[in-house]
Amino acid sequence: LEFAKREARWEKKHPDKVEADDRKERDAYQAALDLAEGRISALPPEARRGDPPAPSGAGGSTAPDAATITSAAVSEEVPEATAAAPIDMEADLRGQPPEITIDLDEPLYTADEAKAAIEHFDTIEYGQEREVAPGVHATYLDAGHILGSAIIRLRIEAGDGSSDGPNAGPERETTIVFSGDLGRPGTPIIRDPAILRDTDYLLVESTYGGREHEPEAEAIRILAETVQMVSDAGGVLLVPSFAIGRTQEIVYQLDRLLEQKKIPELPLYLDSPMASKASDIYRRHAEYFDEQAQALLQHGDTPLDYPNQTVTNDVHDSQAIERAPRPYMIVASNGMLTGGRVLGHLRNLIGDPSATILFVGYQGEGTLGSHLQAGAKVVKLDGQPRDVRCQIRSISGFSAHADESELLDWLGHFAEGKSPGAAGFPKTVFLVHGDPEAQIAIEPKVQALGFTTKIPRWREKVSLV
Repeated sequence: LEFAKREARWEKKHPDKVEADDRKERDAYQAALDLAEGRISALPPEARRGDPPAPSGAGGSTAPDAATITSAAVSEEVPEATAAAPIDMEADLRGQPPEITIDLDEPLYTADEAKAAIEHFDTIEYGQEREVAPGVHATYLDAGHILGSAIIRLRIEAGDGSSDGPNAGPERETTIVFSGDLGRPGTPIIRDPAILRDTDYLLVESTYGGREHEPEAEAIRILAETVQMVSDAGGVLLVPSFAIGRTQEIVYQLDRLLEQKKIPELPLYLDSPMASKASDIYRRHAEYFDEQAQALLQHGDTPLDYPNQTVTNDVHDSQAIERAPRPYMIVASNGMLTGGRVLGHLRNLIGDPSATILFVGYQGEGTLGSHLQAGAKVVKLDGQPRDVRCQIRSISGFSAHADESELLDWLGHFAEGKSPGAAGFPKTVFLVHGDPEAQIAIEPKVQALGFTTKIPRWREKVSLV
């Protein structure tokens, strides 16, 4: 909604450019449809070759580059002769240049529409089985990722036992387990992921395949060191953070560090309405906290609050942070710099040598966050090149995703006391939700546990028999 209002203000100031801008948006929408169907590439040819992106064209103040990418993509229609070699759309998306463009004439949905959608939600306790479709029963188990995250176990009733068709063969139930985003054992606030031991098929995330997180103590040390560095420089610490889970953990650790007198008490601005609402939900459901967080609550501590914090729900309050006396800290959404209020702070701080951007979570390939983390010296914001003069630091130890060894430990429980072909031993382990490098890195280690593995391709269909 905030971005849509910003676009409306731009159109009011530039009525002579509205028609051309709207035409480019229609082209961008059509290109998005074509991209989804695999008819075009996500990137212009020069970007796919790794060359610098072409200069942006004219257009709305928030997204003049959208038309540049769109027009180039439309011209890259896939000839019929190449139909046998479809475009790798995932590779194109991962290869996006270091730029961010946002252009919304209308919000994707309104607050009233969101409230109406919530009325259709239904709650269910962990461990409680429910029939979600005829013959399909789902059980949700704690994934230990964020509050309410779940591993899903599906129990599919046996077929009709006929001799042909998809239900051929002897009647038996089939079980499929989806790990979802799998959390880490020992993560603050929430409980550890549930352990499962039996399934017919398993789909498991592989986000951190081939990588190990920093030890928790090292992550906390780097956080304290960064806060002290920003304080000494009289600067600003900007932490792009996911609104649910990561923000609460960062506030938790800052509060612990302050309590232990390991950091100075800098003002903290929590600039994410979603995060503040999520924190309210966390406070209402302490029954899902781990033992350490519950013990803090019982002793009267407030583990989800930092003493000198300001919650900015209003966009004008968000914009006013820039004028606050330094030094101070900002935690804002979203975590990969692909949208949200954090972009407003990024515009102000990207060229400021006394500012520090601290990444505390996974940065997907092709996102602006991943480019900055990799050392990009120039990025494009609102179509304009900007030199990166701020400090860039990263901490992996606060990730809410299990790393490789933690994933393998969790997977290992499905093989305990069983061998391939035995009841409950997965027939296939599908490696999903990971960049190709991560999937390739972890696959042989999953196979070493005795599992048959499969890395699904874009839009591939697999029959489970």
